[in-house]
Amino acid sequence: MKNSRKIILSVLLVLFTAPLAFCQSEMLKGIVNNLAYYKQRKELKFLTNAKKSIDSLIKVSPDTSNLQNNVFRAIINSAILYVDSTNKSGQPENFFRQTVYQVDVLNTRKKIFRYQPEMDFARECLANVYIRKGFAYIRVSDYTNAGDMFLKAHRYVPTFKPLNAYIAYTNNKLGNVTTAEKYYDNLVKNDSTRTDYIEPALMVYKAVGDTTKALEIIKRGRKLNPNDKSLLLDEAQIYNNNKDYQSLAPLLPALLDYNINNPDIVFVAANCYDHLKQYDKAENLYLRVIDLNSAAYDPIFNLGLLYLKKSVLTKGDEAEKNLAFAQQWIEKANEISPNDVNCLQVLKMVYAKTGNTSQTERIDNKLKQLTNQ
Repeated sequence: MKNSRKIILSVLLVLFTAPLAFCQSEMLKGIVNNLAYYKQRKELKFLTNAKKSIDSLIKVSPDTSNLQNNVFRAIINSAILYVDSTNKSGQPENFFRQTVYQVDVLNTRKKIFRYQPEMDFARECLANVYIRKGFAYIRVSDYTNAGDMFLKAHRYVPTFKPLNAYIAYTNNKLGNVTTAEKYYDNLVKNDSTRTDYIEPALMVYKAVGDTTKALEIIKRGRKLNPNDKSLLLDEAQIYNNNKDYQSLAPLLPALLDYNINNPDIVFVAANCYDHLKQYDKAENLYLRVIDLNSAAYDPIFNLGLLYLKKSVLTKGDEAEKNLAFAQQWIEKANEISPNDVNCLQVLKMVYAKTGNTSQTERIDNKLKQLTNQ
C-alpha cells in the first residue's frame, strides 16, 4: 500500500474575467488597451507596457489617495508576478515584497469595496505566487518554508480548499500531526472531497489515534471510489484492531476476493469468523492460511482451539473426532513454539480430556519450570 498519494497543484485562474470598474480617462486609455491586448494575446509585453504606463502616471501625479491609480498598479504588478514566473521582464528583487505591501495597504482603504473584483484578482495572483514558491520548497524537502508560503497564500484566498491540503501535508511532514488534522478537518467536511486528499488525511487521523475520523474519511473515500482496494483494507484493519468483528464481517467477501493468496489477510478473515462463531467458514480459512504458510504459529494454534470448541459443542463420535483434531493441531503449534505458555496450557487441557495422564503430567512439569512455580 502506498504511504501517500501525491498532492497536485491545480490552480486555474482566468485573467480579467470581470469587467474593469475603472473610468477610462484619456490618461488611462493606454493602460486599459494594453490589458485588453494581453487578455486577447497572452503576451507578456502588454503587461509590461501597462506597468510602464501606470508607473509614469503615478510618478507624474504621485497622489497616494488616488485609489483608482493604485488599484490599477496593484492588479498589473500582481498579474506580472503570476504570469512571469521566471522574471523575463527583469523586475527588481523586491518587486514581490513591494506588490504584497501595496495590496495589503489597499485592502485597508475605506472605499476599496468599489474595486472588489480587481482586488480579488490581485489577491488570487499573489496567492498563486506563494503557492508556486511553496511547491518549490517542497521539491527540496524544505517543509517549514513551504508551509509558511501556503499559510500566506491562505490569507489571500481562504476559500481555496486545496490550500488546506497543502498546509496539512507540510505539517504532517514536519510531525505536527495535530495541526495537520485541523486542516484536513476543514478539507473533508463535505462529500465533494477529492480522492487524492483521502489517504493523506487518513494517515494523519491514524497517527493521532482518531479512529472515528479515520473511519469517516475512509467511508467518504469509498463512496467516491468504491473500487479502492487500499481503503477497503484500511477500514478492515481498523475494525480488526478494535476487535469489532460485526463491522468487519461484511467487508470480508470483497477483501478475500482481492487477497485470497495473502496469508495475513486470510488469517484476519478466519479469526473474524471464529469470533462470530461461524466455525465452518473459520475452519476453511485457517486451513487456507496454513496451506499458504505452514510455518505460521497463529493459524495453527487457532485452528486447534477451534476444534477444541467444536468438541464441546458436539456429541459422540463427532466430539471425539474434533478433540482428536484439536490435539493434532495444538501439538503442531507446540512444535513451532515449544515454550509458549498458552499453547502448553491448552495442550494440557486436551491431554486431560483424552485421559492421557503421562502427557498431562509432562506438560504440567514443563509449565512449572517456565513459570517458576
